[in-house]
Amino acid sequence: MRTDLSLEYDKIMAELCQEFGIVNSQLHKWKKALLDGGAGVFKGTSKPQQSANIDIDKLHATIGRLKVENDFLERVLGRSR
Repeated sequence: MRTDLSLEYDKIMAELCQEFGIVNSQLHKWKKALLDGGAGVFKGTSKPQQSANIDIDKLHATIGRLKVENDFLERVLGRSR
């Protein structure tokens, strides 16, 4: 009976690979990664949130810098025309 389940499992895996256009080994890597570290998603740690806040701050700084540069260039180009 175990053999039947194994064959059915392989068939499902093959169907998923075909449906999403991936190779079987990639699907097995993703499954292993999920089984090894998937529980960590639900632990509720605040570290990813802090990282996201830092990234947002960097993006806001970049946007501000680009805005100043664009304003400067508009003024310079407007005066030279």
